[in-house]
Amino acid sequence: MADDMRADDLRFAPNVRRLVGARGLEFRNALSPFPLCCPARASFLTGVYAHNHRVYWHHRPYGYGAFDDSRTIATSLSEAGYRTAFIGKYLNGYGPMRSKVTGERSYRYVPNGWDDWYGAFENPGVGSFHGGTYDYFDTPYNVNGTPTNNRRGEYQTDTLGMFARKVATANAKRSDPFFMYLSFTAPHFASTSEPDDPRRGRDFTRRDGTRSTFATPSRPDWVKGRFDRTVTRAPGLPKGGGPAEADVSDKPQKLRMLPELSHNGRRALAEVTRQRAEAIYVMDQQVAGLVRTLKKRREWDDTVLMFTSDNGYFLGEHRQRTGKTKAHEPSLRVPFLITGPGMRSGEVRNDPISTVDVTATILDLAGAAAPHPADGASLTTTMLTGDQGWDVPVVTEATHTTKGDRTDLGFSRGDARTSIGLRTAQYSFTRYDNSEGELYDLYADPAQMTNLYGEPAYAEVRAAFDAMWSRYKDCAAATCRVPMAERFAADAPTLSRLTARYWGSIDRVYGS
Repeated sequence: MADDMRADDLRFAPNVRRLVGARGLEFRNALSPFPLCCPARASFLTGVYAHNHRVYWHHRPYGYGAFDDSRTIATSLSEAGYRTAFIGKYLNGYGPMRSKVTGERSYRYVPNGWDDWYGAFENPGVGSFHGGTYDYFDTPYNVNGTPTNNRRGEYQTDTLGMFARKVATANAKRSDPFFMYLSFTAPHFASTSEPDDPRRGRDFTRRDGTRSTFATPSRPDWVKGRFDRTVTRAPGLPKGGGPAEADVSDKPQKLRMLPELSHNGRRALAEVTRQRAEAIYVMDQQVAGLVRTLKKRREWDDTVLMFTSDNGYFLGEHRQRTGKTKAHEPSLRVPFLITGPGMRSGEVRNDPISTVDVTATILDLAGAAAPHPADGASLTTTMLTGDQGWDVPVVTEATHTTKGDRTDLGFSRGDARTSIGLRTAQYSFTRYDNSEGELYDLYADPAQMTNLYGEPAYAEVRAAFDAMWSRYKDCAAATCRVPMAERFAADAPTLSRLTARYWGSIDRVYGS
C-alpha cells in the first residue's frame, strides 16, 4: 500500500504495471471512501467504514489512539492458519499516542495477530529517539516489540523493501501460508525539507496570513532529476495551460476561497509532481525486488499480490494545490492492481472496488472470517470471471478540520463527519454539514467543473440522492451492501462504456 498515490501515478511505477497489471488485473474504478491516511488505513485493517470504526482524523482525539486494533485483518488471518507480517507505516500517531487496547505508549506495542512486526513509529518524545515515520532518512522502527533507532541515513523505502524480502525468505521455509502487509510512506510528503524543494510562499498568502506551501517526499540522490524532462506540469492542471478552474462560484466555501495558481505556483507544483514521481519510482524498485525474491523462493506461482494506495491526492484540480480529504475524483481515486492464480490475464475490470472491499476480498481468498461485520464485499467473482456491474453506492466521508479536537462538528452531535456523500457509476453526490452540497454528472462532466446541486433541472435527481443518502450514511454491515435504486445502477456493459468515456474525457483535459 502506497501513501497519497494517485491513480494516474502508476505511470511512474513501471515494474508494478509490468509485473502486476500486465500479468494480472487493473481496476479502473478503485476508490478510497475516506481519503485521508489514518481513517483509510483503519478501514483496511477492519473492513468497515470510518463511521463504524470512528477514527475520523489523525490528531487527538482521533488518530491511532482512537483505534481499537484488538481484532483486525491480522487476527482473522492468523485464526485461519496464516503467518502474518506487518512492515512500514501503521496509523498516524503510532509511537507517541497510547494504545487504546493496552493504555500504554504505542512505540513498544505490537497489535494482536501479527507474527512479525516492523512498524515505523513517530517520535514518542521519550528517551533518545529521533526522526519519525515521515523522516525518510531517519526512521525508527518497532521490530517485534523492540524499538530501534539505528537506521539513520538509510532511505526508508529501501529499508522496508529489505524487511519485506527478509520476511518473504523466512516464510518460504515454512509450510504455513503467509500474509504480508507492506505499507509504504511514499510518496507522502516528508517531515524534513531538501535543498531542491519548492520554496515556501511562492504561490499565494492565505486570508489568515499563512503562506501556501508545497511539501514533497524525500528521495535518494540517485533518482533525483529522473523525471525533470518528462514531467513539465502538474497532472491536475489542464494540458492546454488554461486555468485550473475559471469559475469556482458553484463550489463549496473551502474551494471558493482559493485563488488561481500563479506562474510560480504552477512551477512549484510541477516540482512537487517530479519529486513524488521519484519517490514512487524508488518504491516501484522495491516491489520488483520482492517479486524477485518470491520467484527465487518458488512462492510466486501461489502468491496473490495487490497494489493500491490509502487515498488519492490533489495536484492542482479545482485550484486545490495539494492534499486530499475532499470527495472529488483526484482525492477518491486510487490505483488497484492484483495478480495471482487465475488472475494473470492482463485484463482490466470496471467494477468498483473500495478500501473495505479490498479487506473483504483478501479474507475471502484466504477463507478467513471477518474481524467485524463487513461493510465491504468480496470481489473474487469479478476478479475470476469478469465485471458484474455497479449496483451499490460507495459511501464517501470526511472531516474537514485541521485539529480533529471536537466531536460536535458533524451532522449530529457526536458525529465528527463534516461531509458525507455517495458515489455511483454516473454521479458524485456530497452533502456538507453547513448545508452546502455538490452533485456531478460524471458522464457529462468527469472533471467536476459544473455543480448541479442547486440546478432546477436536476432537482428530482437530487431528491432521489437525498433519500438514498439518508439510507446509507450510517450503514453497517449488510445494510452497506443493499443494492440502490435500479435507475442509478449500471450493468457491466453500461459500466464499461461509462468508464471508458470517463477516462477518455479526463485524458483530453489533463493528459500528456
